[in-house]
Amino acid sequence: EGALAIERLLAVGGWSIRTVAVTPRLAERLAPLLDEAGAAVVVASRDELAQVVGFDLHRGALASVDRKPLPTPAEVLDGDGRLTVVAEGVNDHENLGALFRNAAAFGASAVLLDPTCADPFYRRSIRVSLGHVLAVPLTVTGPLPEGLADLHDAGIETVALTPGAEEEVRDLAPRLAGRRVALVVGAEGPGLTAPTIAACTHRARIAMAPGVDSLNVATSLAVAAHAIG
Repeated sequence: EGALAIERLLAVGGWSIRTVAVTPRLAERLAPLLDEAGAAVVVASRDELAQVVGFDLHRGALASVDRKPLPTPAEVLDGDGRLTVVAEGVNDHENLGALFRNAAAFGASAVLLDPTCADPFYRRSIRVSLGHVLAVPLTVTGPLPEGLADLHDAGIETVALTPGAEEEVRDLAPRLAGRRVALVVGAEGPGLTAPTIAACTHRARIAMAPGVDSLNVATSLAVAAHAIG
């Protein structure tokens, strides 16, 4: 949903695109990428698109794409990517999309979601991520904390982001220099579960002004990823 997400989809490649439906104005903008992808294109007015898809908030561009089988955790963790993101219980589609956008911005090599997270391929998640859900390698782990074993087996140190931690993430960062790190985040409100926090290699918090005890989950990831470097 949206021209930016579709541009990302077309630029990344590797996806089986069934149909792209766009307004005349966006058809002209997307024409070079659409021609290269060889996708079927339907050009219609905004009202016609709304009648077809059943809602009006389509931003003038929609694509129907086949899902791909997800890789295993071992497959997405294979390599030497320094930063991985793990999410537990992030069930808000917009938060999940923003999480992927920030993961991409800070060079994460993979995002692992536990089974209680929202669907990353829901149209709103993809739109908010600006299409990065389609570009950043992702998979679904087993339930946490057991799912952390794949990261630990790969030599990755896991950092639970939790406001109850004694150490600040900026103080932990120097000790993680040169190491593979996974930032583990939970849903807004409940945060990470106690067993997952306990199973992580490290626990860290983000320093905030008095009276403020938490940040949006995607914002927390961005601050911590920047600190880790």
